[in-house]
Amino acid sequence: MVPSLRTTLLCLALSVGVGIGGGAHAAPPAQPISAEQLVAALNFQQGKITLPGDIATLDLPAGFRYLSPADAGRVLVEGWGNPPGHTTLGMIVPAKLNPLSAAGWGVILTYDKDGHVKDDDADSIKYDELLKDMQEAVTANNAERKAQGYAPMSLVGWAEQPSYDKAHHKLYWAKELKTEGDGGNGLNYNIRVLGREGVLVLNAVAGMEQIRQVKADMQQVTAFTDFTPGQRYADFDSKTDKVAEYGLAALVAGGVAAKLGLFGKLFALLLAFKKLILLAVVGGGAAVLKFFKREKKVDLGK
Repeated sequence: MVPSLRTTLLCLALSVGVGIGGGAHAAPPAQPISAEQLVAALNFQQGKITLPGDIATLDLPAGFRYLSPADAGRVLVEGWGNPPGHTTLGMIVPAKLNPLSAAGWGVILTYDKDGHVKDDDADSIKYDELLKDMQEAVTANNAERKAQGYAPMSLVGWAEQPSYDKAHHKLYWAKELKTEGDGGNGLNYNIRVLGREGVLVLNAVAGMEQIRQVKADMQQVTAFTDFTPGQRYADFDSKTDKVAEYGLAALVAGGVAAKLGLFGKLFALLLAFKKLILLAVVGGGAAVLKFFKREKKVDLGK
């Protein structure tokens, strides 16, 4: 099947997340490079990984690889066409897939040091009502999207309704996104791992047709991801540590935007693209400006 062109949205974590680990991207090269050259230049890491800032660790099995913040930035900017300037802790990618292929996808890692998030509201959140508010927020931003030259977007619904693992302090949910004119819908699979001083953000960027595989793989990702000793949820000290100004519902709705009432400003805060851009393949003096033309919707909310 020929992949369709899909518009995407990367959310709060990349725009307003804490800048641990330095820049997430490298400056675009002076001369366009091919997809093959870009992938060849990436340093895929395996095994035990300590994330920048010693916040958390990854104990990667054979099926996954890690890209540093700099290499993840190259994928985001040069490979997927996101604007530069975002900060991440790196990216996890399936070992068997080329991240720049039509089937390629990745888990973008960030950390929000907004304080210790209380989970007292875990059993009282009305997710159906929350979804309606989020859908209205996305619709309200379409006028601004059009003004900026982007197609209108809609939040179709939950691809997986939010659920909270109280024992391990991990929040899961997935959203299905649709952009006008696209042939397929995008998948934003979210995991938030609550810690002592903030939240580790894991966002999988993929297409809806990949949801079964992404869901299965993300269960593995959470199993090998953990805060370092001293940074875990149980290490919270009420005498010295800051408590976040929001709870679990705000994490699902969009973190900072939710707690500040900025739903109407989501576009300005969150705009970025997850796609495969047109990489130049130079040969015989002519540049062939076409490569997969695939985009995937994603909403990287905090």
